[in-house]
Amino acid sequence: MEVIIKGKEKEMGKKKLPAQFDEIIRPDIIKKVVVAQLANKRQPYGAKPEAGKRPSAKVSRRRRDYRGSYGHGISRVPRKVVSRSGTRFNWIGAFAPGTVGGRRAHPPKAEKIWSQKINIKEKRKAIRSAMAAAMNKDLVEKKGHLIPDKYPFIIATDIETIKTAKEARQFLITIGLEKELGRIQEKSIRAGVGKMRGRKYKKVRGILIVVSQKCDALRAFRNIPGVEARVVNTLSVEVLAPGTTPGRLTLFTEESINRVEKEKLFI
Repeated sequence: MEVIIKGKEKEMGKKKLPAQFDEIIRPDIIKKVVVAQLANKRQPYGAKPEAGKRPSAKVSRRRRDYRGSYGHGISRVPRKVVSRSGTRFNWIGAFAPGTVGGRRAHPPKAEKIWSQKINIKEKRKAIRSAMAAAMNKDLVEKKGHLIPDKYPFIIATDIETIKTAKEARQFLITIGLEKELGRIQEKSIRAGVGKMRGRKYKKVRGILIVVSQKCDALRAFRNIPGVEARVVNTLSVEVLAPGTTPGRLTLFTEESINRVEKEKLFI
């Protein structure tokens, strides 16, 4: 597959993409790997083992026993004593799952293992598949990106010298991504309790910029809302196919493509 190289002002020729971009697009493998990566980020949580079991709530069910419920016209629920006078008790249900402050029948366990293993060859195949999908115009449009007519294309290596978000935004407008920048500015307020947990707004994940090495452009592009920037060897399936759906609008620099080919990344 051959693509156009776009610079800051004009087209700078064409380049043949390496074999990694010729992978068959497999949404099933992409989804499997993304789900595993998201599972590995989960933080374990669970109830205290002794939660709801702290009070002494043992009640006898035998006739004439001390602290018994037999013959008092009350249910056989375990109860904790609040106060008493001789053998007359002021008590409330406790310990049992159906009582206020009682234990839960099946609480979340802190020792549960959330992480999932994934075969290394399967993971690499998923990355190659997601890279191929990023160069497929139909899939990128289907994902909702507003792309120019000449997509797919890569960008010149001198883009890695950009230092400010203002320059980065101007470059993206120059190569025909003004509508996409407008789309990714949108944000909406999340429904539900997540608003109170540090994730009030739902934001669009837009353009992904892939560079060959750590450079000033990483911060410049990241400072534009909805735009992400990564070094090529740190790419993951979750970044290339957010939400398990392949076809993210991805712009590789020419040098990052060279590095994929030279170092045989993801093979």
